Amino acid sequence: MTAAASAVRAALPRLLTTLAPYQAAVVRIGIAGTWGAYLLREWPHRRVLYGDRSPWSAELNDRLLADTHAFTALSWNDGRWWFEAVYLLALLSAAAVAAGWRTRASTVLFALTVLSLQNRNVFLGDGGDNLVHLMAIYLVFTRCGRVWSLDARRRARRPGKDPSEWGEPRAVADALAAMLHNCAMLVIAVQVVLVYATAGWYKVQGARWQDGTAVFYPLKLGYFTPWPELSGLLGGSLLVTFALTYGTVIMQVGFPFSLAARRLKNALLAVMVCEHLAIALLLGLPFFSLAMVSADAVFLPTAFLLAVRGRLAARWPRRTAGAAPDGPMDGPDEPVDGSDGPVAGAAGEAAAGEPVGGRSD
Repeated sequence: MTAAASAVRAALPRLLTTLAPYQAAVVRIGIAGTWGAYLLREWPHRRVLYGDRSPWSAELNDRLLADTHAFTALSWNDGRWWFEAVYLLALLSAAAVAAGWRTRASTVLFALTVLSLQNRNVFLGDGGDNLVHLMAIYLVFTRCGRVWSLDARRRARRPGKDPSEWGEPRAVADALAAMLHNCAMLVIAVQVVLVYATAGWYKVQGARWQDGTAVFYPLKLGYFTPWPELSGLLGGSLLVTFALTYGTVIMQVGFPFSLAARRLKNALLAVMVCEHLAIALLLGLPFFSLAMVSADAVFLPTAFLLAVRGRLAARWPRRTAGAAPDGPMDGPDEPVDGSDGPVAGAAGEAAAGEPVGGRSD
C-alpha cells in the first residue's frame, strides 16, 4: 500500500465525522439573525421594496427573470396577500433557523424565502445581501443544528438509538451526510477567503487606495455618516485616513495567507471583526457588517467558542437542574478539539506538522 493510500485510509474516519459543529452553529445563528433583523426593520417599507408598490414592477422583474432564470416564488402571483404570506414566511423561517428548530426543513425554507425576496428586486442591498444569499444556500447542506439549537436540546432529552444499532443503510446515509456537511463548511470557508482576496486585490489597483485617501470619501458622504461629528473627526486627520486605508488593504490581501499561521490568523480575524463593527457604526451599514462577521465565524477556534459558552453558562445557569447539555442531533459523538474550522485548522496544523484537530491556542 502506498503512502498516499495509507494517509487517505487514516484520514477517512475523520472525514466521515461531522466537523466544525460549533462554527456551523454560529454561522447559522448569525446569518439567520441578520436576515430576520433586516426584514423586521424594513417591515413598514416591505411593499415598496419587494411588493406590489415597488418601482421595480412585477412585469419588469419578469423580463429580467426570463434572462437570468433566477428563482423567486413572488413571480407565481403578483397579488398583495401572496407577497405578505411570503414575507411573513421569510420572517418565521429566519427565526426557526436562528433558534435551530427543525433545522433540516427550516434551512431549506429559509433559503427559498431569501431567494424569493432578493430575486424580486435585485437592485436593493449593500453587499451583505449577496453574502446572505450564498450562505443561505450553503447552510442547507450543513448539519448546523447539531449544537446550540432546539433540535440539540430535544435530542439530548430524548436520545435515540445507539449508532451501533442503526444498521448499515442508516450508517452509510449518516456518513454521506457528514461528508456533505464537511464539504459545505469547506465551501463556506473558501467563499469567505475569496471575498477578502478579491476585495483586497481590486483595492490594490485603485488610485485612491494606492495614495491612501480612499477611506476619506465615504466619511464625507451624507448617506454614510450617521454620526457626522465622529466621521468628520476621523476624516479630518490625514494620518488616521492613511492608516485606515492601508490597514484595510493589508488585512484583506493578507488574510488568505494568514491561514497557514494559526496565531496570526486568529489575531487578524479579531482585527477584521473590529473593522466590521466600526463600519456598522461609522458608515451606517449594520446588516452588511453582521453578515460579514457571521461568515467570518467559520474560522473561529473551537476552544474560543467553548470558552464563550462556558462564560455564558456560568452567568446564566440553566433553570432546570437536570437539563442535559447541548449535544449532537444524531450520529456518533463529535470530537471537541481546538481546531479553527474546516480550512484554517487544516492549513495551520499542516504547516506546523501537527495532526488536524490537535492543540488549541
